[in-house]
Amino acid sequence: MGRYRQTGDAIDAYVMTIAPKQFESADELAAELVQALGSRLVLAMPLGLGKANHIANALYSRVAADPVLHLNIFSALTLEKPRPASDLERRFIGPVIERLFGGYPELAYVQALRHRTLPSNIEVNEFFFLAGRWLSVPVAQQSYISANYTHAAGAVLARGMNVVAQLVAKRVVKGETFYSLSCNTDITLDLLRARAKGQAKFLLVGQVNSQLPFMPGEGVLPAAEFSHILESADTDFPLFAPPKEPVALTEYAIGFHVARLIPDGGTLQIGIGQQGDAAAQALILRHRENRAFREALERLFPDVQRQYLHHDGSFVDGLHGMSEMFVDAFLPLIEAGVLKREVRGALLRAAFFVGTKAFYAALREMAHADLAKLQMTSVSFTNELYGDEEAKRKDRVKARFVNSAMMVTLLGAVVSDALQDGKVVSGVGGQYNFVSQAFALEDARSIISVRSTRTSGGRTASNILWSYGHETIPRHLRDIVVTEYGVADLRGKSDREVIAAMLSVADSRFQNTLLQQAKDADKIEKTYEIPSAHLQNTPFRIASSLSPLRRRGLLPSFPFGTDFSDVEQLLIPALQEIKDRATSPTRRARLALRGMRSKGISVSQQVGLERLRLTSPRNAMDRFYAALVLGALRTVADD
Repeated sequence: MGRYRQTGDAIDAYVMTIAPKQFESADELAAELVQALGSRLVLAMPLGLGKANHIANALYSRVAADPVLHLNIFSALTLEKPRPASDLERRFIGPVIERLFGGYPELAYVQALRHRTLPSNIEVNEFFFLAGRWLSVPVAQQSYISANYTHAAGAVLARGMNVVAQLVAKRVVKGETFYSLSCNTDITLDLLRARAKGQAKFLLVGQVNSQLPFMPGEGVLPAAEFSHILESADTDFPLFAPPKEPVALTEYAIGFHVARLIPDGGTLQIGIGQQGDAAAQALILRHRENRAFREALERLFPDVQRQYLHHDGSFVDGLHGMSEMFVDAFLPLIEAGVLKREVRGALLRAAFFVGTKAFYAALREMAHADLAKLQMTSVSFTNELYGDEEAKRKDRVKARFVNSAMMVTLLGAVVSDALQDGKVVSGVGGQYNFVSQAFALEDARSIISVRSTRTSGGRTASNILWSYGHETIPRHLRDIVVTEYGVADLRGKSDREVIAAMLSVADSRFQNTLLQQAKDADKIEKTYEIPSAHLQNTPFRIASSLSPLRRRGLLPSFPFGTDFSDVEQLLIPALQEIKDRATSPTRRARLALRGMRSKGISVSQQVGLERLRLTSPRNAMDRFYAALVLGALRTVADD
C-alpha cells in the first residue's frame, strides 16, 4: 500500500473529476500518467483484443528511456501478427498479413521479449499466452503467472496495480458521452467494483477505437469513470482479426459427438477454434438437417454408445449461451434457431471476444434490440457461481461446458496449458472454473474435447497417454472426454472403468501399448480385451464416415465464412502437407519428385503457383518450391 500513499491523492483527484482529460497524443498522455502516478507504474491491460496499444507503447518508450522509472505490465493473450517461418510460408502468408493486419500497431514489449532486449526497469507478466508462441522465450516463461481467469483480478490488485488502459468504443447520447468496454468486460468490471468498494485505487484510461462495436449492458460507462481518454485519427487502428482455420473431418467427428451431448433447453459454453466451429456446425445440422445429423452419428460410432448421454432431436426450447468467450459461432447458432432460450432478456452472456472482421462488422451493424440480447459481463459472473448464486443456478440448467485439451491420461487427468517440463503453452484460463462449476451445478457436465493423435514432423503420437508430468484438471475432476472416436463418460467411475472407457476412444494404433501399460500397473485385469467395436478407431474410418456429408456440402472447411481467397483455401492443405514433411528430407524429396514427374498442370494448380509467385522460377530454390507445391497439391487432391 506504500505506493498508494505516494500517488493516492492524485488518483483520488482524477477519479473524482466529472469528465476525463482528452488527449490526441499517446506520448502526452503517458507523460501525464507518469506525473500523476510517480516513478512506479503498474499497468493492467485486458486479455486479447481490448489492449490500448498506443498508450502501452508510449508508457513503454518513456520508461525505457528513464532508468528512474519502473513499469510492470500485467496482461494476458498478447496478440501478434503471424510470423512466417520459411520463405515458402512467407510467400503465402505475407499478402494475408497485409490484408488482415495492415495498420495494426504491434506492442513494443513483444519484440523486446523475443529479442531479449527488455529493459531492466520493465517487467511483463501474463496469465495466458497465445498458444505455443512463447515456449522458447525464457523471460516470458519465467514471468508467467499461473492463475484461473477468475483469480487474475486478485493477482493484479495484489501487485499494486495503479492504472488500467483499455480500448473502448464511444457514443454520445443527448450530449452525454459514454464509453463501452465492448470486447473486454471480463476483469475490468471486477476491478471497477473493487475500486467502488474502496479496495483498490487506480486510474482507468481509455483509447477510443472507431471499429470496436459499442456493446450495451454493464460495460457501458459514463465518461466520469475514466481519468484520461486518447482519441485521434492517428491512434485509430484496424482491430486484430485472425483468420479462421479450416475444419478438418477429425474436428467434425468431435463436433458431432459433442453435439449429441447437449440437451434441449440447456446452457452452452464453447471455445474458439476448429473444434468449437465443428460443434456449432453439428448443432446447426442437428436442428436444421436432422436426418443428416443422425446419419453422421450412425456412421461415426457403434450402437453400444447410443445407450447414454444421447440427444439427437431438433431444438424446441433451444439453448442459452453462458460462455467465457463470445465466439463468432454463437451468431450462426442464433440465426439457425439453436440459441434461442432467453434468460432475463439475454440469449448470451460472455466476458470477452476476439474474432474475424466479419464478426466485428456484424456486431457494429446489428439492430439495437438484437444486440441488447448479447450481454457482455464480468468473468466472475460467467465462470463462477459466487454472488447471486440462487439465480445463477436457476439460469444455468442442463449446462454443458465444452473446452478443449492437448492431452488426456488414461486415468482421466487433463493436460491443457503446459508441458511436463513446466513450459507453458497457453494457460489454464477458465477451464478449471468451468470444470468445477459443472460439478457444483446439479445437472451440468464438463466436456473436454481432444484429438486422439497429433502429427509433427511426419510422426504421429497419441494424445491419450498412460501418464504425464503435468496436469491442468486432476483426475478427481474427470467428467466427459470426447475424441473423434466417441465419448468417454468418466464421472463417478472407478479407475478400471475409466481406463476401459478411455481405451475405447483412443486411436487403434496406440490402444495395445496403452492397455499393456494399464495392465503392468495392475489398474485393469490381465485378461481384459478392448471390445471389437472399438478396434477400428482409425483416420480412414473417420474420413470414410464423413466424406459423403462433406461432398454434399454439409461439412464445409469454413462453415462460418473465411477471409482466405479461393486459391488460398486450395493452397492451405497443400502447404500443411509440406509442413508435415519438413523434418524428413526424404519425404519432402519424394513430394518434389512427384511434382516434377507429373505431366500437365491444371488451371487450379497453375493459379496456386501464381499466388506463390512460382510460375517463373528465378533460381534452383524456386524450382524446388514449385515442384514441392505441385506435388503437394496433387497428393492432397488424391487424398
